[in-house]
Amino acid sequence: MPKQKTHKGTAKRVRVTGSGKLVREHTNNQHKFEHKSSSRKRRIKGIGVLSPSDTSRMKKLLGL
Repeated sequence: MPKQKTHKGTAKRVRVTGSGKLVREHTNNQHKFEHKSSSRKRRIKGIGVLSPSDTSRMKKLLGL
């Protein structure tokens, strides 16, 4: 039986914390900041924890 391969697109976007949670960067946080309000920029900075419903799917893609 062949080995399961890691989905490389997911591996570049999602990482596992020490406690086993999956985290990702928020969307809309790359460019064109002059058009976004300050409150919106504060809300999208940093990292976010994936929801439990998405976590199971992402773990399969990461091969965990």
